[in-house]
Amino acid sequence: MRAARLAAQTGARVGVAEEYRYGGTCVIRGCVPKKLMVYASSYSEHFEDARGYGWDVEVKGFDWSTLIAGKDKEIDRLEGIYARNLENAGAQVFRARAVLEDPHTVALSTGERFTVKHILVATGGTPFVPNVPGREHVITSNDIFHLETQPRRALIVGGGYIASEFACILNGLGTEVTQVYRGAQLLRGFDSDLRAHVSNEMVKKGIDVCLGMDVDGITKTDEGLVVDLNQGETRTFDIVMYATGRVPNTKDMGLEAAGVALKENGAVAVDGYSQTNIPSIYAVGDVTDRLQLTPVAIREGAAFVDTVFHGKPTMADHETVPTAVFTQPEIGTVGLSQEQAAVQGYDTLIYRTAFRAMNHVLPGRDERVLMKLVVDKPTDRVLGVHIVGHAAGEMIQTVGIAVKMGATKADFDRTVAVHPTAAEELVTLKEPVQ
Repeated sequence: MRAARLAAQTGARVGVAEEYRYGGTCVIRGCVPKKLMVYASSYSEHFEDARGYGWDVEVKGFDWSTLIAGKDKEIDRLEGIYARNLENAGAQVFRARAVLEDPHTVALSTGERFTVKHILVATGGTPFVPNVPGREHVITSNDIFHLETQPRRALIVGGGYIASEFACILNGLGTEVTQVYRGAQLLRGFDSDLRAHVSNEMVKKGIDVCLGMDVDGITKTDEGLVVDLNQGETRTFDIVMYATGRVPNTKDMGLEAAGVALKENGAVAVDGYSQTNIPSIYAVGDVTDRLQLTPVAIREGAAFVDTVFHGKPTMADHETVPTAVFTQPEIGTVGLSQEQAAVQGYDTLIYRTAFRAMNHVLPGRDERVLMKLVVDKPTDRVLGVHIVGHAAGEMIQTVGIAVKMGATKADFDRTVAVHPTAAEELVTLKEPVQ
């Protein structure tokens, strides 16, 4: 979307083919509807906490259909805006599936065929479901936004950020949630302290987190979906949602016919300028399986336009990218984890604190904030910042600027604290814990 709009603004003739809805995973079935559901699910705790501050709150219940209808209305509004923005920029919008016939020919499902100078593949990813017996009964993150009724009992399979976020969302809305993950701890790839902290907080909120466990099979019965777990246990649920990763969406697109090299997992192989082995074909976003983040895809699309249409060869920067995970409590992280720093040979100092935030004191809520700095000992440069707690995503956006600029621990120390806030802990950590 970003590449098409910016390219059209240069005066180039641009066509965009989309077989489903404009906006992509993020707007239609990802970040945006998910965040709306995160907001909705957080109110259960807000109502509880309000009583600690003297509010006489009466909650009569939660209506799933109202949330879904509101979410659908907002997504419809956003899709209309994105499509209009493309057309206003001068791009021609095609609501059709596109298939490559050769390095310069694109055929649409409408029967139209175009000869073009450049082709940009930005088809994103699609949920992966392993070949488990009964897989026809499961849903994915694509489907959860369209359930007509709220499930009473839900099994979430997976340990990544999508699985963990939806476990928290459904739990906050009142669903009885079990999360099964075959690994030793949730959120593989994140800092180990952060992983343990979030997992513990999720358990405290009532989510049944089952680590080292997997699904052997699923059977549909009148009572629900009967799930056989690999440790000999059987449980029954209303839905089973698989969030076991996403794979590049490159199937049946004609990429092989056009000579485009694909990686083993189906991702489009590109160089630093997002160009494939075929000079006329480029690819950006999740379909390249680099960093699967919407803002990164947007940067890649803009870099493509600079390279091809402005004559300014530009590489998108994939280093030190801040990101958030909207679990409850949420995560904000940027830079290296303690484990990544060790693998890369850094001699580090670790600063860490965990505490109960002020807003949880009067309600008596047992939820703790985690803040951690990973610092390169020889240079004093902050290599990574990891936060778990309310507004961690908002905090990490700002902190990410400092880390990206190469701020040192001394720079953090020189910054005056904003009191009383949780974020002040980031500039008041004095003694390393290891």
